[in-house]
Amino acid sequence: MNPKQLVTLEDLTNFKAELFTEIGRLIKTGKGQPEKKWLKTREVRKLLGVSPGKLQTMRKSGVLTYMRIGGSLYYDQEDIDKMFEKNKIGPKDKQ
Repeated sequence: MNPKQLVTLEDLTNFKAELFTEIGRLIKTGKGQPEKKWLKTREVRKLLGVSPGKLQTMRKSGVLTYMRIGGSLYYDQEDIDKMFEKNKIGPKDKQ
């Protein structure tokens, strides 16, 4: 960057508009936090509102995939989202 380069009022206005747009997008998509790719068991249980036994049943039956690293289990956020979409009930499905 040239140290003698001037910043105009228009440059600052454009920067402000871009900054507010980006802040708004971050707030809408995750309250400023990046979405986590991998979730731990405790986080998945809280998200789904299930007991440890129910989560284990979901793993064993293949409803929810997971990965084991050492003694910890991790769940892919995308897989959880897909599970929700697959099990979504629409107006036609209610009977």
